[in-house]
Amino acid sequence: MVLYTSPFPNSFLSLLHSFSWGLIFPCYWLADRLVASFVPTTYEKRQRADDPCYFHALCIIITTPIYLALLVASLPFALIGFLLWSPLQSARRPYVYSRLQDKNHANGATLLTEWKAAGSGKSFCFGSANVCLLPDSLARFNNVFNTQARAKEIGRRIRNGASRPQIKIYIDSPTNTSISAASFSSLVSPQGGENNTNRTVNAGIKRTTSMEYKGDNSGSNNSEDGREDKGGAGEQNEGEENSCIVRINGEENGHMSDAEADTVNGQAHASGPAEPSLEGDAEISKTPNHKQKDGDSGSLDSYSASRESLVKVRVGDGTVDQSAVNNKLLYKASIMKKTSVRKKKHTDETFDHEISAFFPANLDFLCLQEVFDKRAAEKLKEQLHHYFEYIVYDVGVYSCHGCCSFKFVNSGLLFASRYPVMDAAYHCYPNGRGTDSLASKGALFLKVQVGSTPQDQRIVGYISCTHLQAIAGDTTVRCEQLDMLQDWLSEFRKSTSSSSTANPEELVAFDVICGDLNFDNCSSEDKLEQQHSLFTRYKDPCRIGPGEDKPWAIGTLLDPEGLYDEEVCTPDNLQKVLESEEGRKGYLVYPTSKNHSSSQKGRKASLKGNGRRIDYMLYTEEGLYLEWKVEVEEFSFITQLAGLTDHLPVAMRLMVSTGEDDP
Repeated sequence: MVLYTSPFPNSFLSLLHSFSWGLIFPCYWLADRLVASFVPTTYEKRQRADDPCYFHALCIIITTPIYLALLVASLPFALIGFLLWSPLQSARRPYVYSRLQDKNHANGATLLTEWKAAGSGKSFCFGSANVCLLPDSLARFNNVFNTQARAKEIGRRIRNGASRPQIKIYIDSPTNTSISAASFSSLVSPQGGENNTNRTVNAGIKRTTSMEYKGDNSGSNNSEDGREDKGGAGEQNEGEENSCIVRINGEENGHMSDAEADTVNGQAHASGPAEPSLEGDAEISKTPNHKQKDGDSGSLDSYSASRESLVKVRVGDGTVDQSAVNNKLLYKASIMKKTSVRKKKHTDETFDHEISAFFPANLDFLCLQEVFDKRAAEKLKEQLHHYFEYIVYDVGVYSCHGCCSFKFVNSGLLFASRYPVMDAAYHCYPNGRGTDSLASKGALFLKVQVGSTPQDQRIVGYISCTHLQAIAGDTTVRCEQLDMLQDWLSEFRKSTSSSSTANPEELVAFDVICGDLNFDNCSSEDKLEQQHSLFTRYKDPCRIGPGEDKPWAIGTLLDPEGLYDEEVCTPDNLQKVLESEEGRKGYLVYPTSKNHSSSQKGRKASLKGNGRRIDYMLYTEEGLYLEWKVEVEEFSFITQLAGLTDHLPVAMRLMVSTGEDDP
């Protein structure tokens, strides 16, 4: 299957399309700005409340007649452009495939060789987020604004979180069954060794906040060219090889053994390529916690490391005095005052789960929804290409082509990958209703190559990204769309498979579905979707059964009215709030109820559960290579996009186990 690298089959049609859109754009932009000036966000309302001179109201009075006059003047040109633009959409391709051209930063081919060296298997990390990148006037109805700037910042935050080094600290202590504060704030400073196979951790294990860490690229905070000159992007994308592992064991007498002391003193070893040392000693920054500067997790160019995301704690044999560990690790009590209800593992859970202030390190695949604005999509793509080599964007159809009703915007889907994309296909849902029918919502199906066997058999995976009908009460529409999703996926796998049972040329490692399904697993109004056959074939790591989520799962839909509250406007603050039940009740949207008012606040006692979880990550064990086993290794709810969107991103890491020998 050929991947489309341009929206039109030839340059003449592309030029004609650019000309027609150039005639339409002034009218579109003026209308967008005119409407946006009358739809303020809560952030803008608070700013205007401090304006005694009513300066903004005066600006609206002056600019509105100007906008209206220019809008009327641009209408004839927009009409001519529309008459050219609309028929051209019949020749438009359903997506645009972009591959990073800079060979110095491209490492997709290198990643394919990791499978052979892995032996017993390999893990893959998937992320999904609804980023609400609509035209600015429409985005304001969700209480977010400045779409172009948000797109750039979203891209930066995602790649900053994913490209940071992955640090794991294992503490063997049966007396500590939860993720301790000491574990969360431990960071190590990797030093370059004399060879590329081993490196020694420096003696600096110190207490630090998530704001105080800067990654290898921090030397050029505001210059994209500066980052590229470092040439570190390719090295950081080498997956698990960049993990730094520290093990702390415990003894029954409560004292640390010599081996533990060596670990604390920096004598832990980890395999992987040499990395540049962090700036200065282990305690890199002395920036006060309350100030947000270049290293702040909420800043644009943050390469900071989240204590929750970087550190993973495993419980083993032996005991250890926690105070001794804290003293050895220079514990900062003022930093670690948290009322955390998060545990590394639930009593009956088999995988890690957390609320993280950062996207997972070594993120392999990213599925985004509501990237509707084309200019914002270009800015987002440019940022993501600093980490992801392969991107599929501008997905969907326009005008009357391909679907029953007229489509003004595309599907809003975007896919980014560190691994090569082999095939891609898009289908538009034909049964959209209401305002959703104006967008070409549908499903994007992708086949990626993630490795090869010693026998040169390709190892592939399938990823589906979708966004279902959003209007409440349209349960029948969503169920029909889930039926179509399954049928289209089955057809895509058949059409792109080059294997047979007798002669398998490809081995399927995983099959994952990501997206905003616009229903949750606890609302009584969504019972029909909860019992859909999709959940008999695909597994939801957060779900026990229809109508019941696991205790640690939380909602992913934020209350728009509280997006800019000081308590939740930064990743760290939002993370702390969501770790408590009372905090979730104040800032998450909960299942609707006819017995209560629509306002979230003021009725905390009546709310039950952990909010509406409408963003899903599903996986299946069916249709994969028979001798392999797929298990969830981690699941995360992510707060790194705090203040930028009204959804919580989610991430899942799958371990594909192959046994000791490759098949």
